[in-house]
Amino acid sequence: MKTFDVAIIGGGPGGYVAAIRAAKSGLSVALVEGSELGGTCLNRGCIPSKTLLKHAEVLNQINHANQFGIQVRDVSFSFPDMIKRKNQVIRQLQNGIKGLLRQNKITLLNGYGTVHADKKVTVELDERKEEIQAAHIILATGSKPFIPEIPGISDIDYYTSDTIFDLNEVPKRLVIMGGGVIGLEIACVFNSLGSAVDLIEMADRVIPAEDPDASHFITKQLVEKGINIHTTTKVTGFKKEANTIVELEGNGEKASIETDAILISVGRIPNTTGIEETGVSFDGRFVKVDEYMRTSVDGIYAIGDVIGGFQLAHAASEEGIHAVDHILGKEKKFDLAMPRCVYTFPEIASVGMTEEQAKAKGFTVRTKKVDLAGNGKAIASLENRGFMKIIVDEKYGEILGVVMVGAHVTEMISQATSFIHLEGTVEELDSMIFPHPTMSEALFESAAAWLGKGIHY
Repeated sequence: MKTFDVAIIGGGPGGYVAAIRAAKSGLSVALVEGSELGGTCLNRGCIPSKTLLKHAEVLNQINHANQFGIQVRDVSFSFPDMIKRKNQVIRQLQNGIKGLLRQNKITLLNGYGTVHADKKVTVELDERKEEIQAAHIILATGSKPFIPEIPGISDIDYYTSDTIFDLNEVPKRLVIMGGGVIGLEIACVFNSLGSAVDLIEMADRVIPAEDPDASHFITKQLVEKGINIHTTTKVTGFKKEANTIVELEGNGEKASIETDAILISVGRIPNTTGIEETGVSFDGRFVKVDEYMRTSVDGIYAIGDVIGGFQLAHAASEEGIHAVDHILGKEKKFDLAMPRCVYTFPEIASVGMTEEQAKAKGFTVRTKKVDLAGNGKAIASLENRGFMKIIVDEKYGEILGVVMVGAHVTEMISQATSFIHLEGTVEELDSMIFPHPTMSEALFESAAAWLGKGIHY
C-alpha cells in the first residue's frame, strides 16, 4: 500500500490547488478524482457560464453597434459552435491542470474514493480497487444541485446548473426557478440568445443575500431587457402537456407559465458520497470545520462546497491553501475578506459587509453611492449604467464593505478587497490617485463624496 503525507479527495478548485500547494511545500500528495479535473467550476459552472456569457456579450455588442456608427447586417449565430468552443475552453484548462499535477509530481488517481476513519482511502479504479494510506486527508468533494420535491417534477424534463450548458438548441421559452447568482447569469445568456425568459424567486428580491441597492438595480436592468422576474413567488407544481406547464403562486394569486425548458437553480447541497465512514461531524448538511479547516476527526480537513459557507471557487482554493498551511504547522485562522461576483449584464461585485450586516454587528454606518452615469470612460464606452457604493464605519472611517454594479466591475473589486483586507479607511482611499479616464475613478469619487470633498458628486 502506498503512503502519502496528504491525500485529497476531489480535484476541483479547492482540491487541486491544495494538492499543488502541498507538493510545492515538499509533501507527498495523492489526488483522488472520480470525474473530471476542475470540478463543478471548470466543467459545469464558472468556466462554461462565463464562456457563454462572453458569447452573449459579443452578440449584444454587435446588435447595438449602430450606436457607435457601425452598421452590421444579417447577424446570426451558431449555438452548436458556441457549445463546441465552450468545450474547447474546458479541455484546454483541464489539460493545464493535468500538466501542473505532473510538474509537481502529484499522484492522480482517477476513481471514486471512500475515506475511512483511520485515513485509509479505497479508490475504485476502472476494473480494480487500490488502497492508499495518508497522514492527513483533505475532503474536497464539492456539491451537487438541490432538487426540491414539487408535485409533478418527476413527470417532466428539467435542467440544472450541471446540465444546462449541454443543450442542443436555444429554447424559445425558458423558466428559471431561483433568482440567485446562477439563475441571473443563465437568464442573461439565454435572453441574449433570444429566449423568452421567466425567472421565479421565492424571496422578495433577486440575489437576496447581496446589497438591496444592487438587487433592485439589476432587477430593473433585466426587466428592461425583456426578462420577466417574479419575486415573492413559488413554484407549486408542474404538468406535462404538449409543453411543460409551471404552476405558480405569489401574492395570494395563482398563475401558470407554458415553457419549452426549465432550469432548477435553487441552491446546492454537499456531496458526501465516500466520506460516510470518516465519522466527521456535520453542521446540518455540511461537514463541520473550525477556523483551520479541521473536522472533528484528527488529521481530516474539509474545504469548499462540502463545508458550505461562500460556495465559491476562489473561496475553496483559499480554504485548500489554508488547510495545507495548518498541516505544515502554520496556525493562522481563516478570516479573510471574500469578494463576491455576479456576471450579469451589468456585472455586480461586492466585498466585505453589506449595509444591513454592518448595522447588525453594531457599527454606526454611513454609506455613499456614486452613479456611473457621469463617468467619462463609461460614457465613451456606452457602459454608464451602474454605481459604486462604500459602507463605512462612521467612528473610525474604516471601510467595511464595497458594492460595485457596472460593466467589468468584477475586474475592479480586488482593489476594494485590498482596502478591506488591510483595514483601510475612507481617508486613505481618498488620498489615492486613480488614473483618468477609468471606471474605477468612481471608487475614489465615492470616498471623496463620503468625506464631503467630492469634485463631481
